[in-house]
Amino acid sequence: MNVCLAPRPVVFDLDGTLIDSAPDIHAAVNAVLRENRIAPLTLDQVRSFVGGGVEMLWHKIIRATGIEPSRQQSLIASFMTRYHDATGLTRLYPGVLEALGMLADRGYPLGICTNKPLGPTRAVLDHFGLTGLFGTVVGGDSLPQKKPDPAPLRAAFVALGADPTQPQGIYVGDSEFDALCAANLPVPFLIYAHGYRRTPLAELPHAAQFSHFNELPLLVEGLQLA
Repeated sequence: MNVCLAPRPVVFDLDGTLIDSAPDIHAAVNAVLRENRIAPLTLDQVRSFVGGGVEMLWHKIIRATGIEPSRQQSLIASFMTRYHDATGLTRLYPGVLEALGMLADRGYPLGICTNKPLGPTRAVLDHFGLTGLFGTVVGGDSLPQKKPDPAPLRAAFVALGADPTQPQGIYVGDSEFDALCAANLPVPFLIYAHGYRRTPLAELPHAAQFSHFNELPLLVEGLQLA
């Protein structure tokens, strides 16, 4: 007798997973630095700082540039005026739209759990016409906690109908924050082999890895049946 399993929710990180947003973040950061007569940073530097949310981003920028730490909040405020709708340089990774459409067509509830603030998150989803695919969006300022604390990811799964005590879902991301968040919940983690990770992929806990989004639906199906 065949058993029909209800599709598990699949929740995604955003920056470095679905989108390459580092060029927009880099441009906004350097605009603030130039405004304050501070030498600009390279794209690679800024990309390596992405993942922990805006506060951590600017903590790392301040440490790298020698800015007085007491200026952090004013720099963040200036940054956010540029960042809240920065989409012009951001790109979807290849195959993202097709993979999301395929999963949605197969009945998987989809969500976002990111450390990116909710405003810029919604702006970029709207920009790419992705908003309607996601049943929930949890941003870096949606809760007091940020990844790798499991609370935001748990909230995303619960909003998609999962059991809050033992959510049967799948998380897809690219970074240390994502891998540890999934492990802390715990749920199976699929790791995108590109993105903004600094730790070698083999050193992070994950159920499987993929290098192109055309591989993702089959991996999700495999975990669904595991």
